[in-house]
Amino acid sequence: MSQWRSSFLLKILTILFSISQKIKTHPEPKFPCKPPHNTYPFCNTSLPIPTRAQSLISVLTLQEKIQQLSNGVKPIPRLSLPAYQWWSESLHGIATNGPGVLFNGTIKSATSFPQVLLTAASFNKSLWFSIAKAIGAEARAMYNVGQAGLTFWAPNINIFRDPRWGRGQETPGEDPTVTAAYAVEYVKGFQGQFGSEGDERFSENRVLEGSGNGEGLMLSACCKHFTGYDLEKWGNFSRYTFNAKVSKQDLEDTYQPPFQSCIEEGKASCLMCSYNQVNGVPACARHDLLQKVRDEWGFKGYITSDCDAVAIIYENQKYAPTPEDAVADVLKAVQLRLGLFDGDPEKQQFGKLGPRDVCTKEHRNLALEAARQGIVLLKNENKFLPINKNRVASLAIIGPAANDTSKLGGGYTGIPCNPKSLLEGHRDYIRDTSFATGCLNVSCDSKDGFKEAIRVAKEADVIVVVMGLDLSQETEDHDRVSLMLPGKQMDLVTAVAQESKLPLILIIMGGGPIDVSFAKEDPRIASILWVGYPGEAGGQAVADVIFGIFNPGGRLPVTWYPESFTSVPMNDMNMRADPSRNYPGRTYRFYTGEVVYGFGHGLSYSNYGYKFLAVPDRISLSGSFIKTDLYKKSLYARKYGLNYVYINDVASCDTLRFHVQISVLNNGDMDGTHVVMLYSREENNFKGGPQKKLVGFTRVHTESYKATGTSILIDPCKHLSTVNERGIRILSLGYHVLMLEGVEHPILIET
Repeated sequence: MSQWRSSFLLKILTILFSISQKIKTHPEPKFPCKPPHNTYPFCNTSLPIPTRAQSLISVLTLQEKIQQLSNGVKPIPRLSLPAYQWWSESLHGIATNGPGVLFNGTIKSATSFPQVLLTAASFNKSLWFSIAKAIGAEARAMYNVGQAGLTFWAPNINIFRDPRWGRGQETPGEDPTVTAAYAVEYVKGFQGQFGSEGDERFSENRVLEGSGNGEGLMLSACCKHFTGYDLEKWGNFSRYTFNAKVSKQDLEDTYQPPFQSCIEEGKASCLMCSYNQVNGVPACARHDLLQKVRDEWGFKGYITSDCDAVAIIYENQKYAPTPEDAVADVLKAVQLRLGLFDGDPEKQQFGKLGPRDVCTKEHRNLALEAARQGIVLLKNENKFLPINKNRVASLAIIGPAANDTSKLGGGYTGIPCNPKSLLEGHRDYIRDTSFATGCLNVSCDSKDGFKEAIRVAKEADVIVVVMGLDLSQETEDHDRVSLMLPGKQMDLVTAVAQESKLPLILIIMGGGPIDVSFAKEDPRIASILWVGYPGEAGGQAVADVIFGIFNPGGRLPVTWYPESFTSVPMNDMNMRADPSRNYPGRTYRFYTGEVVYGFGHGLSYSNYGYKFLAVPDRISLSGSFIKTDLYKKSLYARKYGLNYVYINDVASCDTLRFHVQISVLNNGDMDGTHVVMLYSREENNFKGGPQKKLVGFTRVHTESYKATGTSILIDPCKHLSTVNERGIRILSLGYHVLMLEGVEHPILIET
């Protein structure tokens, strides 16, 4: 047993040697390997990391080794090893949720970017990367002054499967392709896999050269929650004990792809397993799934359980007969990465980062740009928006969240640098802007404020009503039960619309989809914008869109279902529709019911058209593309009517890749950035196949009345393949139709 423990610790210590750690209280050492404790071999940076790790293990007592396995590691003063808190959060900025972050020192605040779901609505990969890079720089700066650790538990890349999920706001949405792409960009940017030209603070000697494999990380990102986690508390079901019954097909084509990309492409250094069970076994004890992560996906990092997940396996789920068995089950799968530090942080690779790198003008402008790009224009009757501020004398803004900056961030938010409310943002444009709450709070349980709201609306030239959700309605450990606006919010909107002299603008805040069918059909409500949780720059961003400084281009990253969808059991994990039991399916790929607004919906102040410029007509999987010993098998399959090949049988997927060249024409009188979404469908769809699926996307800048070219790379093995009922990825033969809005192109795949 002692030999196993030593081997286990060796694996742990080998991986994150380069990450140093800092403490907050005295008399603990401020950093390890401080003279006179720098003579140990593990302090010698010229030695190989495995040698240094073995050196440390050799001087630790058994009790000290065990203590290294908790998220709060106690100090070992005799070796100059400080205390360390593994748990820090950085979902959309440095957050206060984890005990590893403190805002009580030199740094009092950090840039608060939009909540992830709104950022995802931008469909802009380079923006995602830039945000993660900025968050990473601020996190490292906070570490350098002793206010944070170096291991952060983000991003959240679970699929937003059900619209009621309280944490859906934290994710990139319902589509595996989008979520996977976001995971890759976040991890690369946050861990430091970048180089910034022209910025002396990120000069060559401080740019990360590693790739998430345990060498030279600026920070550690953790992809969570693995896997099938998307329920907090619904009915009698709780995230702590919920058994997610997931088919092999759904697991492989929906729940797992984001995590696979996070590891294979993003090179994440951490994976967090979730509270829930997966098909009867706690996720943190699913050795088959966790071993696949290492053996097939090439994961080199550490696997951590969610907070208290080890205890939950024993106390709540009763999976293990004793606490010792519970720990053993997790430890067989979990390999934590600990670090022996390289001395004074200021002398290390990223040691120059400090307070001047937090809340910078560059980062605050990036937060503004992210909010602008994510805002989705859902409705705009008769081109009511944008508003010409020179033709407006007065404006009324109504709603309990309109003058409350605490509502801007959503879950996992820190202390923002300089937040601006929606009221302040609109007053920057129209000095005579009045305000009424309408409701006492977002729950809106009474009509006490309606009279005042109607009064200010009647006196204004432009009326903006801010409704939606906040963390009292959706958050960790709290799912919604309805998709309608909370309380009497709908009554307030209707009352104001009836009494006002002009059509109004409805702004919807929050993460989860809302049934706003009443507003969609009401001509008195001219425009609807979804602004999510827009972060500290949300007030300015929303006003910039309303007054035409920014041409909106965001797209919904989730389907907005009608209230009737709440009859679907939230604990049903099946993605595919099943008519035999009146089950409509989930997400745009499989859902067969009516929608309020569909995935990818989003209007602009311009109109756009598309043209395919260059795309192949056929792809031939001849003998050179299929593994030699299986080519005859494919011929046999074709002879007997099998219309697919297994992806594992394709000799070289890379050689099948191609670019789709697209022309985007801006037919409006405003320049704008436009999201191009490329879908595919199979003409001979097999059982359980998606109705359509997103295979690529990009965001391009367009000029008024001009065409702009762009390109999307397609990997048929990845983007055109599907998963059969046995959970095996296949590439269907026959026609695959590539689709833009209003334009299609068929591609024949043949052997």
